[in-house]
Amino acid sequence: MPRSRYKSLVDTFAADIRSGRLLPGTRLPTHRQLAATEGLALVTASRVYAELEAMGLVSGETGRGTFVRETSLPPGSGIDQKHVAVGMIDLNFNYPSLPGQAELLRSALRQLASSGDLEALLRYQPHAGRLHERASVARHLRARGLTVDTGQVLIVNGAQQGLAVTMMALLKPGDVIAADALTYSGFKVLAEALHLEIVPIPATEHGPDLDALESLCRSRRVRAVYTMPTLHNPLGWVMSAEQRECLVTIARRHELLIIEDAAYAFLVENPPAPIAELAPECTIYVSGLSKSVATGLRVGFIAAPIEKVPALERTIRATTWNTPGVLTAIASAWLDDGTVMQLEQEKRQDAQARQAIAAEVLAGLRCISHPSSYFLWLPLPEDARADQIAMALMREQVAVSTAEPFATSVHVPHAIRLALGSVDMDTLREALVKVKWVVGAYS
Repeated sequence: MPRSRYKSLVDTFAADIRSGRLLPGTRLPTHRQLAATEGLALVTASRVYAELEAMGLVSGETGRGTFVRETSLPPGSGIDQKHVAVGMIDLNFNYPSLPGQAELLRSALRQLASSGDLEALLRYQPHAGRLHERASVARHLRARGLTVDTGQVLIVNGAQQGLAVTMMALLKPGDVIAADALTYSGFKVLAEALHLEIVPIPATEHGPDLDALESLCRSRRVRAVYTMPTLHNPLGWVMSAEQRECLVTIARRHELLIIEDAAYAFLVENPPAPIAELAPECTIYVSGLSKSVATGLRVGFIAAPIEKVPALERTIRATTWNTPGVLTAIASAWLDDGTVMQLEQEKRQDAQARQAIAAEVLAGLRCISHPSSYFLWLPLPEDARADQIAMALMREQVAVSTAEPFATSVHVPHAIRLALGSVDMDTLREALVKVKWVVGAYS
């Protein structure tokens, strides 16, 4: 077909979608039907749909067909906070806060102001953090079941920077990293920015399909595996001790670097030992205080094998040089005096109360979650489309995320993720009532 004819067909579809003549959710003709109707070669019909998909106008779904996307849904919804408008009930991002935390900060600032070490906080800090602050983190991690020495700990600007430092220091562009087929969206953004190839690990009901990971490692040169064994985001699973041992065996057999993300691990009482405890020689453990204390307190930490610390430290130096001294001083004091431990306990109870509200309001819908987590995964009925539901909820002033930001595989399930920790209880109930109503209306 002449190029002008091919481009004309793409332009016609695009115009019909953008004008609303083809409504979101419309199933387009199959590739063969389009080829027959327009007198095209099958490969050309496929190319038409591929270009429309690249433009973000349609989505091809294995076994279902090609559908018009909800183009009015802002791009980046579910990743970018700028799309959560003023007045919107935010079930997109978690920033859990408890009453009285502002007073804790006022008290901490007063104590800091009266300390004799204040002037030192105005100067550059050691790249990995001051030794006594790293010691505070090491003691905190031991309470979580991870035995580390002070020299293995590096303090960073939140867990997200901890992931960035780890991936920049220990991986290189083109490396293959295995991750769950649904995983933390911030990890996906980092991998793309660093030109790492993510290969998906299918999920079972209780965790990653480790047989599939083993097969993957036999067929590809996988360099690392990214995992959230204790409270997976977004599916809420906690890997069993047996699963963790199996993952460690695979990692050792294939010489994988394990990146263990423990950002939400504090919400689980008495979990199995961290993977970094089982395989300290090949695991990088990353966590922080953003969720357990406050999102504005950008203090995170990495625990690593001692031989990998210099490379991680060089990357901190090359990016942020060090964490702000004032923040790390406050964080260290709260780790030492039990404030962090107390907040973690209170937030576990808060998350459990929010899950109870969700279970009550969303009764009758299939929900996947952990009873102590700040989020839940809502698979949608067979005929429902996530982009349409997200847009309908946005019109109801409720922001949610679809599965797209979390998916590492070609197949993106129709589901929405609900963050429960960003609004008060009454507002949460109001928003969840709207979620149930909209899902029912589109099912």
